[in-house]
Amino acid sequence: MAWYDKYISVYGKPFSEVPQEIIDGTRERLARLQSPEPLASIVVIGYNEETHLQACLWALSEIQCKYPVEIIGVDNDSKDRTAEIYEKSGIPYFSEYQHSCGYARRCGLQHAKGKYYFDVDSDTIYPPQYFEIMLDHLTKPGVVCASATWGYFPDENHSKLGLKIYEMTRDLFLWIQHFKRPELSVRGLVFAYNADYGRKEPYRVDIIRGEDGSMAFNLKKYGKIVFVRDRRCRAVTGYGTIGNKPMYVIFFENIRTQLKGIARIFHKTDHYIDKEDNIVKK
Repeated sequence: MAWYDKYISVYGKPFSEVPQEIIDGTRERLARLQSPEPLASIVVIGYNEETHLQACLWALSEIQCKYPVEIIGVDNDSKDRTAEIYEKSGIPYFSEYQHSCGYARRCGLQHAKGKYYFDVDSDTIYPPQYFEIMLDHLTKPGVVCASATWGYFPDENHSKLGLKIYEMTRDLFLWIQHFKRPELSVRGLVFAYNADYGRKEPYRVDIIRGEDGSMAFNLKKYGKIVFVRDRRCRAVTGYGTIGNKPMYVIFFENIRTQLKGIARIFHKTDHYIDKEDNIVKK
């Protein structure tokens, strides 16, 4: 049995089908986690995430972390019940009416109280020790940000074996890449950084994707980017980033992307190349 199986019971379901005891329990546990003086801000962004947000918050309510944290939300002008779920969870949340992850993450950064800022995506579920392990790395001298690995939920179109092979090859490449170009191994759903430095290098809002890699690129001048490979720190998510394609198609597309990436690793440049192979000027 996977650690995330119980959260999957409500993942993908409309809010009307979530049992009330799960909603109430999530609210009670989240309230106990909130610190008035947090070391870290866990910022959950959501745009029309009614079918995923409750599962994400349920998992967050059961984290195990020795550091004081706050958990806040950003509703990116959703048209479904996303804002209502934030409200019923009891966590503070803010509305951002300009659409894009960059705008939503910037809104969260503006309201965050913690020294460290955690990106959290509403369609992603985080293991209980994720935040503590990431903070163990972030609080080390000279470290400015950290990025972890992630996996996908197996389903009828994506077998466990196929996902394992895909994720192993992808993670190996990301690990090799991070030695020379660590910002290219950053993905927003598993990214955290020093908020004070982040406010000096605000989020890009003029691009659709790549805002987190751009942020990591800018943060490099302040310190080290750490790539965390600990299995206890591995989030799981849906297929929004790779699409609902057959596993063999995803695998070969990943190989093609990795081959392109090899040239980037040793390419000295003053710009960040995003995940869609677009050049994003600094």
